[in-house]
Amino acid sequence: MILGALDLQLPLTDPVLKFLIILLIILIIPILSDKIKIPHLLGMIIAGVVIGPNGFNLLTRDSSIILSGTAGLLYIMFLSGLEIHMIDFKRNASRSTLLGLSGFIIPMVLGTLAGIYVLNFSVITSVLLASMFASHTLITYPIISKFGISKNRAVNIAVSSTLVTNTLALTVLAIVVGMTSGELNKSFWLKLILSYIAFSSVIIFLFPVISRWFFKRFSENISQFIFVLAIVFLGAVLSKFAGIEAIIGAFLAGLALNRLIPRTSPLMNRIDFVGNAIFIPFFLIGVGMLIDFRAFVKMETVLVATVMTIVATAGKYITAWLAQKNFRFSKDERRLIFGLTNSQAAATLAAVTVGYNIITGYTAEGEPVRLLNDSILNGTIIMILVTCTISSFFTQRGAQNIALSELTGEEQHESTERILIPVSNPGNIEELVSLGTIIKSRRNRQGFYSLNIINAENAEPETEELARGLLDKAKVAASATDIELKTILRYDISLANGIANTVRENSISDLLLGLHVKNDFSDSFFGRLTEEILSKCKCATYIYRPLQPISTVKRHLVIIPEDADTEAGFSFWLSKIWNIAYNTGTKISFFAPERTLNLLKEVIRNHPIDAEFNIFTDLDNFLVFRDEVKDDDNMIIVLSRKNSISYQPAMDRIPVYLDEYFRKKNFLIIYPAQSLSWQSEQIDLTNPSLLEAIERIDLIGKTIARIISGK
Repeated sequence: MILGALDLQLPLTDPVLKFLIILLIILIIPILSDKIKIPHLLGMIIAGVVIGPNGFNLLTRDSSIILSGTAGLLYIMFLSGLEIHMIDFKRNASRSTLLGLSGFIIPMVLGTLAGIYVLNFSVITSVLLASMFASHTLITYPIISKFGISKNRAVNIAVSSTLVTNTLALTVLAIVVGMTSGELNKSFWLKLILSYIAFSSVIIFLFPVISRWFFKRFSENISQFIFVLAIVFLGAVLSKFAGIEAIIGAFLAGLALNRLIPRTSPLMNRIDFVGNAIFIPFFLIGVGMLIDFRAFVKMETVLVATVMTIVATAGKYITAWLAQKNFRFSKDERRLIFGLTNSQAAATLAAVTVGYNIITGYTAEGEPVRLLNDSILNGTIIMILVTCTISSFFTQRGAQNIALSELTGEEQHESTERILIPVSNPGNIEELVSLGTIIKSRRNRQGFYSLNIINAENAEPETEELARGLLDKAKVAASATDIELKTILRYDISLANGIANTVRENSISDLLLGLHVKNDFSDSFFGRLTEEILSKCKCATYIYRPLQPISTVKRHLVIIPEDADTEAGFSFWLSKIWNIAYNTGTKISFFAPERTLNLLKEVIRNHPIDAEFNIFTDLDNFLVFRDEVKDDDNMIIVLSRKNSISYQPAMDRIPVYLDEYFRKKNFLIIYPAQSLSWQSEQIDLTNPSLLEAIERIDLIGKTIARIISGK
């Protein structure tokens, strides 16, 4: 195509040029922002101002920008719901509600008074203006994700409060619209309440059922991602049908899918990547294109914008300060609450647009008198810019300080947790890798290995090619979660010897073996081969049969025998259970002796997970679980090597029971580590992470463990 065929008149209309400019902005702005030390999202907004109709007029805010920006906004809300730790969400429900109510009431009161007595607006205009201050948009949430502190209690409370503040603010908007149209009657209230209950019930209760069915039957990566996008927009559409802004539906959709998308899964990695690379930058650039700096020269607009910005910022700061005092948070946690709740965009734009379009009368010259006039419209855009700027700096500072404090004292050496996955069956490689990424320590991004053993006596070129193909498949599965997996191809005359030698040579801490769903235990897997591997490998050994994706499991039943808490590797395999619960949000049902349950309850006090406790002491009575295990459950059975402390003869019958009575169930069998010499360097007693906190019990010794358990 020749140059003359391009239309270079401003604003640009050629779709290729427009998309190129957007991509260059997304590429260059983070680099420039780092150099001048401003948050990336603020750089995106400023870029939108520069290229927009009120800047150099390179691009117009046309339907394509609006569509992509809307998707970005919904994406932010969806991610904020998806990344909430549901256990903390339930524990902090009262705090979130209190923060949401105060974050709504304080700005509403201040805004209404300022509108009436400072700006001389009518009561209804002042109330609608105040509702714009009361709402907030989680526009700075990407900063939280960047620093990896989305599980912080202040973040959890602030994000959860969004549901309260925005719902109340948008309800005020609906009421104002009803008042101006004369429809504020009993039927209005009944319709509003019933529609809200109906749409939220569909999202919270029906969406997980549909999603679990889909994920169990369709494992193709693109299909799963498109399905998630469809769920987000379906939730937004249902929300609009109910008369509530679409962002509420997207947030609820994130909550609904929270347990079905593990935080370390390839799907979660793709969701984060696409959102942060495309959708969210489009939204931020679109917000910047709304800003008109020429409005700054009009005194009425400047006055309105100044009052709006001061009142909105003061209201949210007072709310954050009260939350800090009431909840005994740190200054950095206060900064996070203020930074997350101060930025105005989504609901604010919805309110000002609706109010601007409501005409309450006409002047003598025939000009329309709007509920929210031009000064308020322009002042809103200025307020959005200022609040987003303030929020960006506060969020970045608080997040950076908290992230650094979590790293204080952490050793700068590679973790010696090393997970080995022997691969031989292409049908279960992805699920084995998925389980490995879920149970691993959060610091471990390199101690991940896959192994394929070729019989040295019958090796052929085709065999080696097939083996390398399996290893490559494992590597691709791990790379989807940004995990570096090292592949090992080994020639040996014995499978057990090959695995044992690899374990010793690479100081493997956890051995993860897969059992194909079609194999009988009696075929070859359990029996002599397993006994040989267990006798030669003293590391923690896991045998996993993935009948369905682990993300679709509703409950994990953990069956723990007598004296398992006295085994040397008790706390190490227990930390893997905690990681399963923490990364998937799934309920854990413990079945164990009373002493072990008491110990587990003590751990849960400081590291909460969704758990329930049941006394179980007799492995000879294992078949009682035939009635206990339901569809979509996963059994985790802790056994022991012969001659170990917790070994019982009844353990030898467990594989036979599983093969005969539980063939249609997921299960994971755990053989605890018998040697801890390889783990001595792994533990950093100053590191506050969950893994080290649980491991500390075992390091201190059995005596302290007995004290904790009340014995």
